[in-house]
Amino acid sequence: MNATRARDAAVAGAQGLALALLALAGSITLFVLSVVSIALIPIGVGVFTTPAVLSLVRAHAAQRRLLADRWAGVRIPAPYRPFPKDMRTGITGQVERCTLMLKDGATWRDLRWLLVDMTAGTATAILAPGLFAEGVFGVVLAAGLWSVLYDASDGDWWYQFIPIQGWGTAFLAGLLGLVYFALALYVNRSLVTTHFRVTRALLAPDGRAELVERVDRLTETRHDALDSSAAELRRIERDLHDGAQARLVAMGMNLGTIEALVEKDPAQAKKMLAMARESSAEALTELRDLVRGIHPPVLAERGLGDAVRALALRLPVSTEVDVEQMAGRAGAPVESAAYFAVSEVLTNAVKHSGADRIWVDMHHAEGMLRIAVTDNGSGGASMAGGSGLSGIERRLGTFDGVLAVSSPAGGPTMVTMEIPCELS
Repeated sequence: MNATRARDAAVAGAQGLALALLALAGSITLFVLSVVSIALIPIGVGVFTTPAVLSLVRAHAAQRRLLADRWAGVRIPAPYRPFPKDMRTGITGQVERCTLMLKDGATWRDLRWLLVDMTAGTATAILAPGLFAEGVFGVVLAAGLWSVLYDASDGDWWYQFIPIQGWGTAFLAGLLGLVYFALALYVNRSLVTTHFRVTRALLAPDGRAELVERVDRLTETRHDALDSSAAELRRIERDLHDGAQARLVAMGMNLGTIEALVEKDPAQAKKMLAMARESSAEALTELRDLVRGIHPPVLAERGLGDAVRALALRLPVSTEVDVEQMAGRAGAPVESAAYFAVSEVLTNAVKHSGADRIWVDMHHAEGMLRIAVTDNGSGGASMAGGSGLSGIERRLGTFDGVLAVSSPAGGPTMVTMEIPCELS
């Protein structure tokens, strides 16, 4: 028990040191750049620099959200408004992008968080390694370092509130160091968690702002969903017209010819019957593929978990699927959206990542379906522009779902999807 507590406290101390360095190196730099860039907007320069700087701020905040989830189990939403799909290019596009980012309430929450992160956030984080450092220093003083420092100094050497003047006061310093050690065992984890809770309080929208942003997001994603549905109907109509329908029409013409030849040229009629049979089999295959693309039978019959497992078996890359036992099934529209989202993420990983291993983790907790797809590829995936990932994010937004991407250069890449839903 004590060994476990000590190990967890040491890990929390290392995490606190990493968070303090991130805050000092990242948050201060980005805050200064943001203020300078926004101040330069009136003279035109900031219009071009602000979107780039704010994109770096969002990436920095996204990294902190990821660490909050991994290190403390604190989930922080990322309610950024998506850019329109028909975003213009050139100078006009830059002005539009800058305007949209500055109008987004999440941008100003990010900037407020940077200011707090480089002050109170740093102080909270640095306490965890600081307790360990003070404990080590106190014990080392008691072990004899006090004499070296005392000889090298002109006056008394102080350890906290203890003036080190001899072995007696050095012993007191060692006792105080042990107190710091004991304190670190019990509060280090709480300090790191507190840091992330402060982060969540600043980055997450309040109730009214969250409601407004959700309404805006659902309005935008509803239009996307309508556009996607119309495009899907056109695709189905085109596939039917160019595929199965054409084969069925040709088969009907062949049957008419066979009817005329059956008495005059039985051998030719027999050949054409064989051709008609092959055409009917091909038309049936195309219809099955089309139906599978609309709603896979395995998804309807066996649920999302088995459908994703079946999807993984068809991939050319080794894919491991871990599905937590669920108490029921989500609604059919949610299952369908999740299935095709996972399908597209897996397809992107196979085509672009260069990975030789993929992991899919799926579970349901607290009214949320969570799916994580991780690959060991080269990284560099992004939702910028009109990428496939941004399309997935818009489709999930129809169900008030979110998508987050962590893909540093060199990998690995993790795509996390969350869809609120209840099981039945």
